[in-house]
Amino acid sequence: MGKTIAEKIFDSHSVDNPSGDIHVISLDAVFCHEITTPIAINDLVSRGKDRVFDPEKIKVVIDHVTPAKDSKTAMQGKILRDWAVRNNIKDFFDVGRNGVCHAIFPEKGFVRPGYTVIMGDSHTCTHGAFGAFAAGVGTTDLEVGILKGVCAFHYPETMKINITGNLKEGVFAKDVILGIIGKIGVNGATGKVIEYVGPVVDTMSMEARMTLCNMAIEAGATSGICYPDITTVEYLWKFIKDDYVSKESALIEFQKLISDTDAEYEDVIEFDVDTLEPCVTYGYKPDEVKPVKNMDGTRVDQVYIGSCTNGRIEDLRVAANVLKGKKIKEHVRGIVSPATPGVYSQAMEEGIIKIFMDAGFCVTNPTCGACLGMSNGVLADGEVCASTTNRNFNGRMGKGGMVHLMSPATAAASAVAGYITNSGMFKK
Repeated sequence: MGKTIAEKIFDSHSVDNPSGDIHVISLDAVFCHEITTPIAINDLVSRGKDRVFDPEKIKVVIDHVTPAKDSKTAMQGKILRDWAVRNNIKDFFDVGRNGVCHAIFPEKGFVRPGYTVIMGDSHTCTHGAFGAFAAGVGTTDLEVGILKGVCAFHYPETMKINITGNLKEGVFAKDVILGIIGKIGVNGATGKVIEYVGPVVDTMSMEARMTLCNMAIEAGATSGICYPDITTVEYLWKFIKDDYVSKESALIEFQKLISDTDAEYEDVIEFDVDTLEPCVTYGYKPDEVKPVKNMDGTRVDQVYIGSCTNGRIEDLRVAANVLKGKKIKEHVRGIVSPATPGVYSQAMEEGIIKIFMDAGFCVTNPTCGACLGMSNGVLADGEVCASTTNRNFNGRMGKGGMVHLMSPATAAASAVAGYITNSGMFKK
């Protein structure tokens, strides 16, 4: 019997099988940020285990509240800084060099096909876009990962989602994943790995694939994963060019990971995008999804463009294309947060930052702050935000606030209109 890509990765990293389908696997990378990691650090210190399994495999960033907004968040940053120094961790991205974790780590080449990655953050599944197994974990698992370089998981069960058809103009990866979650539900892939395949995925950029994998957790999945291909090789080439004689040889090696034709799946879902329209969430669950046209006219107080889902240069380009030469409504607070300093610099060079500012947006430093209602865009009770983030839970961006998830194009159009609307209304 053949194996899925997740099974191949697990088998190649197997360390132990203590019971049943519980497998201990070795880790290629442990990612850390200042919200969840300090708890693990303090516990390890209290146990006399202030050490790391391999400082070169631990990558650290301050990204959720940056710069610090109060004494508590300042202390979280200090704990992380001091720990990185004590343990000789070189890949530490502090204020001025930092970016949203699930954007800056791929940008730095820290994720490769076949890798195993954990982090104390549920959206670690983003990194599966590179053909890696990447999962968010709790404090105990994070501590073990930091200390021993291993993590225990159930042997992977995989749901394959075959994405076919042709995307209409104005429909993007964010609409695809919202459509999928709307179809299978927030519990539709619980405990499983979602394997995204099909011609639509094959033609997607790495940024778009990261958007797909980023929201696998919103369907309950442990991880999302895409097959590595020439697009993956091109994205990573500057980091891997010394390891392979050519791009073709790298591709041959990476494609050994692709699921076998006789691999078995827990479920196979067909998702045809031919009729897919721009999507938006309407309630407090990510599977409460409607076509944008069904929400047209819903007033918004704030529009947020950014996050680990849609804060990359491709996302900013799409939004800027809608905003160019236009102004956002006076009652709308427009906020854009490029996901990394690299994205910010490129957006400046391309004139995108100026387009946002001319339209009336506030441009912030890279941060996760607004997404989880901690800083840089918190909502007041009763306010509504059109957002390119990944969660619309009750109070997610501020107590009593309502969040509607959508693509950068729809968010930009909604900022101009002052209410939720389709970006097609604002094309020249």
